[in-house]
Amino acid sequence: MLQTDRIYLRAPEPSDLDFLYLFENDTALWPVSLSVTPFSREALRQYLENATLDIYAARQLRLMICLQEEDTVMGSIDLFDFEPLHQRAGIGIALTPKYQGKGYGQEALKLLETYCTQVLQLHQLYCTVTQSNAGSLHLFRQAGYQEIGIRKEWLKTPSGWQDVVEFQKLLFQTR
Repeated sequence: MLQTDRIYLRAPEPSDLDFLYLFENDTALWPVSLSVTPFSREALRQYLENATLDIYAARQLRLMICLQEEDTVMGSIDLFDFEPLHQRAGIGIALTPKYQGKGYGQEALKLLETYCTQVLQLHQLYCTVTQSNAGSLHLFRQAGYQEIGIRKEWLKTPSGWQDVVEFQKLLFQTR
């Protein structure tokens, strides 16, 4: 269920520590992840030890996006703010620049949506994307996410205030 011919999704492993250390401390990603401080290796090691917590307990899930042929980690895809009662979760995805724009994000998103529908039985996913992030805007629009609004001057960045686009996708219709 969590693989295609080109990629697979898997739980984080201790061997991902170096990748996560570089990835989480990439200041270019901080505006979208809402981070403002670097992560230590120790904090990430502890995160990896606890990454096995059930999504129902942790209310979040991170999966590593891996390239099949090289068994290489390309990025991660996350569920957060998991709400089992209301059957929804936020979603975030990040790929290293080398793998962006090649369809891997679309594949990972589709795999996670299938998992959310068939296993977690979620009704909907949502995400927030800065208006300046053309790649992510394209990714979510192509994947059928509907733009439901714009939050004006939502994120403060070194270059000024940025608007964000709110997206939502109903995984199955109830009406």
